[in-house]
Amino acid sequence: MTHRISTEISINAEPAEVWEVLTDFDSYSSWNPFIVQSSGVAKVGETLLNKIQAPKGKATVFKPIVTKAVDNSNLEWLGKLGVKGLFDGRHSFQLEFEPSSGTTKLIHSEEFSGALVRFFKKSLDTKVKEGFVSMNEALKDRVEKSD
Repeated sequence: MTHRISTEISINAEPAEVWEVLTDFDSYSSWNPFIVQSSGVAKVGETLLNKIQAPKGKATVFKPIVTKAVDNSNLEWLGKLGVKGLFDGRHSFQLEFEPSSGTTKLIHSEEFSGALVRFFKKSLDTKVKEGFVSMNEALKDRVEKSD
């Protein structure tokens, strides 16, 4: 079974400015309410260490592998809970510049797959999606304040 959640936000900045904050994993603890701690490098094949804290949920540590890192455009990683195929998540951040407004649209999504997805679907659609939205808003705030 697969399940996808997706969120979007418009940020008053160019993609390079958003990318700089998004890929500064060591700073996540100072601004990010969802991925409350992170370390690693935004480079394909690298392992990140992410501590996720969904609203009203308990903190969970994941060690996802970066599967895509296109400067100022797209960041993606693949994480798993336990063994591969049980509960996997392909987390993605896509940055799209909107020249008419001078803003960047952030599309923040994740596709979940595996045997346990059906048991977590409700939580994904509520707590996890709420976490994405809060991270998006905090990212927007941080980027726009750094101008």
